[in-house]
Amino acid sequence: MRAVSNTSPISNLAIIGRLDLLRRRYGTVLIPPAVHAELSALSHPAARLLIQEAFSALWLVVRPPAIPLSQVPMGLDPGESEAIALALGVRADVLLMDERRGRGVARARGLVVAGILGELLYAKRAGELVSLSAEIKRLRTDAGFFVDSEIERFILSQSGEAVP
Repeated sequence: MRAVSNTSPISNLAIIGRLDLLRRRYGTVLIPPAVHAELSALSHPAARLLIQEAFSALWLVVRPPAIPLSQVPMGLDPGESEAIALALGVRADVLLMDERRGRGVARARGLVVAGILGELLYAKRAGELVSLSAEIKRLRTDAGFFVDSEIERFILSQSGEAVP
């Protein structure tokens, strides 16, 4: 399965020590240069180390977009724009992106979009996580990741865990 990612899924999974979930699911994850730059500037040392290990292991790969950025609507940050352009150019099976506006633009262009919560739900269903609610809590506390309470209840209900 061909996957392209924006910054947020990679950085946040790395911060909570779960970056390897992407390798196990997708094998290789492509990122554009702007995302690479954003990941390189990450201030979390342990997360930066996990990301560097992913580059060294050659499953996280930088690739420039094959289509012009002018084909992606304005108003997105450089990482989002390049990730959408890369996903379109390589005909990705999935674009990993958490930001609402970018997800809307990607879907309008016909891309399948997944986010960090969906990836954690997949891992829980695959038996790779014991507690999805614990991972969501770590996202909030360790990564400062915002999770809407309604979305959290839905995701937890889909995982078979008790909904708060």
